[in-house]
Amino acid sequence: MSKNKPIFVTSPLLPPLEEFQTYLKEIWESKWLTNNGQFHQQLEKELCDYLGVKHVCLFSNGTLALITALQALGITGEVITTPFSFVATTHSLWWNNIKPVFVDIDPYTFNLDPTKVEAAITPKTTAIMPVHVYGTPCNLKAFEQIAETYNLKLIYDAAHAFGVEINGNSILNFGDLSILSFHATKVFNTFEGGAIICQDEKMKRHIDDLKNFGFRGETTVVAAGINAKMNEMQAAFGILQLKYIEEAREKRKKIAKTYRQTLKSTEGITCLNDFPDIKHAYSYFPVLIEQEKYGMSRDQLYEKLKENNIYSRRYFYPLISNFPTYKGLSSAKKDNLPNANNIAKHVLCLPIYPSLEIEDVYRISDIILESKFK
Repeated sequence: MSKNKPIFVTSPLLPPLEEFQTYLKEIWESKWLTNNGQFHQQLEKELCDYLGVKHVCLFSNGTLALITALQALGITGEVITTPFSFVATTHSLWWNNIKPVFVDIDPYTFNLDPTKVEAAITPKTTAIMPVHVYGTPCNLKAFEQIAETYNLKLIYDAAHAFGVEINGNSILNFGDLSILSFHATKVFNTFEGGAIICQDEKMKRHIDDLKNFGFRGETTVVAAGINAKMNEMQAAFGILQLKYIEEAREKRKKIAKTYRQTLKSTEGITCLNDFPDIKHAYSYFPVLIEQEKYGMSRDQLYEKLKENNIYSRRYFYPLISNFPTYKGLSSAKKDNLPNANNIAKHVLCLPIYPSLEIEDVYRISDIILESKFK
């Protein structure tokens, strides 16, 4: 790859165009563009099989899936969640008139810390919404125990966790609901898109009602639903994506392994733990930059890479709790979130995507190594 060509933090997986055109021809011939068409039904089935889950409800995007999941469970009052995520996590609560209560993260997994959740529970708390940050599984047993003890709903934002398994079991099978994102930046994409994973047929039907205006049949409206359906073009693209997803995951795995090998001896650069017994998605490759040991701050390295046409991202900075909508909340105070604030100041996600060439991974690593104490 030319050194002048920009390298972004991610790039979408795009199957051969001629293969997608075959699906488009079928859509043109059927003239069935949306409303639970054949490709929509096929993708739900194939995702159930691939992910090892019981029920998949497809959505036009992950944010609407989050908003609808909260509606489906009748969540009100307060929900405990993480400040270290993409803003859609908390926005989904706000749009449902639910008060987010921020709790600090674990400094080793960057996920919501279950040991600090109980202290945040009040009589108004109705649910916990952790995030599998970067696809690293949360402490599933701990959250399940807390939710059961306090009779709370447990909703996982699994936007980064497509295909992630622990000991051969999908992490999407835990909690009341799990929500996926199929945005173009994700490991598996349908341009835009998302899904809710649920455990029983009754809940699936309820969710499917809510995403289609509440219609059940031609003239019967059973709920105050919205329009959040995935269309046939998105679904067809997803079916095609599944044919290449394992190959893409292996390429991501190789890139992650190369970063770990090239950066492992660099003082002041810490890679997120590669946790055992997990089938990873390799959605992101985050590193922590310690200025005192590395000789350059995270933001300085971010700018240095940009000077070389390499566009890393400071995921997740600023914290959600620092945005104007939320910073007035008592749980958003910095003293309440020391780990989250610390990680947000030091984290940098390096480029990782299937078409990224290994020689460019070495080039990125070389720039990081050469920048030490400069």
